[in-house]
Amino acid sequence: MPHRIKVLKTGEGTKPIKDNRVPKIYTKTGDKGFSSTFTGERRPKEDHIFEALGNTDELSSAIGLAREFCLDKRHTFTHQLDKIQCVLQDVGSNIATPRSSARESHIKRTKFIAQPIVDLETWIDQFTEELPPLTSFILPSGGKSSAALHLARTVCRRAERSVAPIVRSGEADPDVAKFLNRLSDYLFTVARYASMKEGSEEKIYKRPE
Repeated sequence: MPHRIKVLKTGEGTKPIKDNRVPKIYTKTGDKGFSSTFTGERRPKEDHIFEALGNTDELSSAIGLAREFCLDKRHTFTHQLDKIQCVLQDVGSNIATPRSSARESHIKRTKFIAQPIVDLETWIDQFTEELPPLTSFILPSGGKSSAALHLARTVCRRAERSVAPIVRSGEADPDVAKFLNRLSDYLFTVARYASMKEGSEEKIYKRPE
């Protein structure tokens, strides 16, 4: 960890000294059940903004776990998961900047661009070309990589549900909701692709007798 440098004033002038103090991970600012948006607005931690942020963070963690399984199997699409996790940071920044309290500088800094949506659609189309047609409902299965990606898909759906009212109220960019909607489709598709590449069998839904 780099040292912070302070300037010490003496009778002979100034000289730099090292500050070896480690910054604390906790701030205590949320101890009373409130937290701050990027705009500096204080809101209760159960506010819909923080609910959406928490779901987005959980989604990134779920994708990170799935990525580890995919790395073990040497899947070629892990770089896509890396990019998606970075985009989710941008999703969080946009959600954390409610338009009702944002200045123009805030909006400009956290604007969400549409290119990641196009990327997802391109990847989905590429995987779909290699996959067998889907003729039955499938259950989350098909090996550890596939099952973990299915789990991430369900978390993505929850994140999308929590973001939808924020977008409808005009507090977040509509492309954020579009990205999450497309991401769940991507995760479903890539889960099937991982299962196929690993030679694992997908469980088909059968109505109990």
